[in-house]
Amino acid sequence: MRFGIFGDIHSNLEALEAVLEDMQAQAVTHTVCIGDIVGYNANPRECLEIVRALGCPIVKGNHDEEASEGREVEHFNDMALSAIRYTRQQLTKEQREFLRALPLQRPVNAFTVVHSTLDQPNRWGYVFSCLEAESSFQYQKTNICFFGHTHVPHVFIRDTKVHEFFYKKIDIQPEKKYFVNVGSVGQPRDGDWRAAYVIYDSGASTIELRRLPYDLAKAQAKIMNAGLPARLAERLANAV
Repeated sequence: MRFGIFGDIHSNLEALEAVLEDMQAQAVTHTVCIGDIVGYNANPRECLEIVRALGCPIVKGNHDEEASEGREVEHFNDMALSAIRYTRQQLTKEQREFLRALPLQRPVNAFTVVHSTLDQPNRWGYVFSCLEAESSFQYQKTNICFFGHTHVPHVFIRDTKVHEFFYKKIDIQPEKKYFVNVGSVGQPRDGDWRAAYVIYDSGASTIELRRLPYDLAKAQAKIMNAGLPARLAERLANAV
């Protein structure tokens, strides 16, 4: 089976469409979403409906959670807060209920998916270091776990200790454990503006990072036309 594993779409319709088109071209047989379908960009409603129509396993991201709630957000910066308020206005009640009901982590086939961390997924911790990854490895029951949240594609590998690598392709070895960040579809932060996702080929035991160009100018124009902060449009190009 060939799994297309993607997330951190953040309401970027143009990037999502590019990724799904590439999945079809790459003969992906199954899709899995690691959360944060909404937030930041201009098309939360449309992106959510496209992902739902896939009928794939989905886990909840922190922006999905905040967009589905009515409480005031205290821990987001002003830019993210503006986007969450916009997103709440765009989503229907039924869409917010769908997001609210999503699980924080789940098994899929013989691997696991989570948005942030396995040890405390509801705390939305960021995994940037081997020490931070170690906490999740303590709770990882499967050979591979895919995650997101940082928008930076890299892998943590545990054998006798934890190693960190940036990757283009990974050959899976059964005696090791892998905690794999799939990057971001809609707002990369690794200096490469192109949409990111991975293909996990369970038969070949490989994980491949894919990068796709999309209509960046169109996505940026939508942000400006929606009255969202201009910094969000700039960030798409800067990828930081």
